[in-house]
Amino acid sequence: MEPIPQVGAIVFRNDRTPPQILLVQARKDPDKWIFPKGHIDPGESDLDAVLREVQEEAGVAGARIGPIGVPQTFQSGDELVRVQYHLLRMTAEGPSPEGREKQWLPAREAIERLSFESARELLRAALPQIDRYAAP
Repeated sequence: MEPIPQVGAIVFRNDRTPPQILLVQARKDPDKWIFPKGHIDPGESDLDAVLREVQEEAGVAGARIGPIGVPQTFQSGDELVRVQYHLLRMTAEGPSPEGREKQWLPAREAIERLSFESARELLRAALPQIDRYAAP
């Protein structure tokens, strides 16, 4: 079975020191903390999809910096998905339209809170770029 393409985001805010990383509760298992991610709608670009998913799941608007890492393939519920993550800098924030809990955490705490090792590795790999783009 071919994996379903999806997009996800590592979102950081640089209005505090150190920069903080956005985590959301997983819809299918609220005990899990993840990065926002989801399907690409027909005719939608990866960029439009990642901005929409972050807005829908967390109420956060962002500016995309670029892709992070290689696509990750894993089981999400009953679907096999391949997710390309992107690095975003928060530009505005409101409540989550989906009513999800969200947290902004310094990178070290976010790494500890993330529920999956692949997400922790991805965040560790993104830290140099986050530090570069978060600098005043």
